[in-house]
Amino acid sequence: MTKRRARRDFDDAFRLQVATMVVEQGLSQSQVCQDMDLSRSAVSRWVNQLRQEKMGRTGPGKPITPEQLRIRELEKQLRELESDNALLKKASAFFARQIK
Repeated sequence: MTKRRARRDFDDAFRLQVATMVVEQGLSQSQVCQDMDLSRSAVSRWVNQLRQEKMGRTGPGKPITPEQLRIRELEKQLRELESDNALLKKASAFFARQIK
């Protein structure tokens, strides 16, 4: 029976560093997993995420490159502003009817 490890949390910089070791430095995922005591599934997810982001796509998980983090923040702000704008249009139409 294998002992189950407690779930660990890694920050964006660490995930980016590990993925970069595989993608840009050419180290094998197996070697990185062994050297850094990481699970293969986690490293695979991070590597796939980095590859997706380098192609300009948003991957399925939390972004790891600073550019993708910024894009997601801006997209969130845009959604909020569009929602605020729609509310203001409705309020404007309501008050315009009240004035007549």
